[in-house]
Amino acid sequence: MRVVSLVPSLTEAVAATAPGLLVGATDWCSHPADLDVARIGGTKNPDTAAVLGLRPDLVIANEEENRPVDLERLRAAGAEVLVTEVRGLPQAFTELHRVLVTGCGLTRPRWLDEAEQAWADLPPAGGASAVVPVWRLPWMVLGRDTFAGDVLARLGVTNAYADHAERYPRVPLEELRDRGADLVVLPDEPYRFTATDGPEAFPGLPAALVSGRHLTWYGPSLATAPRVLGAALAAALR
Repeated sequence: MRVVSLVPSLTEAVAATAPGLLVGATDWCSHPADLDVARIGGTKNPDTAAVLGLRPDLVIANEEENRPVDLERLRAAGAEVLVTEVRGLPQAFTELHRVLVTGCGLTRPRWLDEAEQAWADLPPAGGASAVVPVWRLPWMVLGRDTFAGDVLARLGVTNAYADHAERYPRVPLEELRDRGADLVVLPDEPYRFTATDGPEAFPGLPAALVSGRHLTWYGPSLATAPRVLGAALAAALR
């Protein structure tokens, strides 16, 4: 089988399970580090002609990361396109099974069971609230109905904008500062927040610099995400 992935999370998931299936991936597919496949552009601007030129049996995509116009163009040319939708942790596990087992015809991988168990074993968590920027200039934060927001909630951190009408609202910095949150959570993707780029905008508020891959990717990283993210959050709240 020949698979092209338009989603970094799913690229890693397939590569960790049956790397020989992958023939193409986006420029943003950074895991595994030694991935050696054809690159077909970005998630938002894939070279659809290049995708079709790889003669894929299956193209895997995501309704949030990829544009409908590109997916329709691939379908119109005869490509089989499997589109995932992930708005929470349980859905991530269901969709990973659908991609790997139903879509790719693989045996359910052990890492997927281990990832589910890692989240099932979590102890009861506290109730801190956080502002979670994902971009600056302009400032954008996690809003309602997001996978990352659900991940944080299961680790005891409530998204301060979880009730916002938009999923990724643009919010003025002063409003973010006045929200009354207990901390600010700053991932290193899609915007790369660092110790010197992000925390200074929230004086007096504890800042948790976290791995964007562990916060926003649904794949093998889910097995270690509770430990990695939990440690970063706990350190910020000490």
